[in-house]
Amino acid sequence: MKIKFLGGLLSLALCCSTALPTSAQEKDQADSFLYRAVPANPELAQQLDVINRQLDEAFNKHDAVAVAALFTVNAILMAPAGIFSGRDGIEKYFSDGFQRLNPSDHLTKISRVYAFGGDLCGIGGRSMTIYPGRPIQGAVYLIRVYTRVGDTWKIRAEVDKSSAGL
Repeated sequence: MKIKFLGGLLSLALCCSTALPTSAQEKDQADSFLYRAVPANPELAQQLDVINRQLDEAFNKHDAVAVAALFTVNAILMAPAGIFSGRDGIEKYFSDGFQRLNPSDHLTKISRVYAFGGDLCGIGGRSMTIYPGRPIQGAVYLIRVYTRVGDTWKIRAEVDKSSAGL
């Protein structure tokens, strides 16, 4: 029994060793590939301008329903005020923020776009003016994951870091 076990273990070790990199350079290349960002091609990245412009327009009109419609049905939004999931939760978050802070001049700028699988990851920020009694200009750093739904891009996840409170 021990011989069968050792024979099986040896066979497994030989099989696996042929799939492993043989030099240090190959090992470094194999390891770094797993973590290397793959920039999206410019044409693909430009397609995100449409959804970002739509979000800016809806935001500046204080239309929480239109903002939430740009997210997938089961999207996640992680903001300083908490974690909001689904379109209803995201709509409520924006609706409350619009009432509380009366924001304006919302502008999204995505500076880096990376592809992974069928999704795109956009890294950038957005700026706005809020009015919690007096005008305050603020900025939000954000990371968004966009996914295709039919012929359009939707936001599947967003993480933002804000100093403005929205």
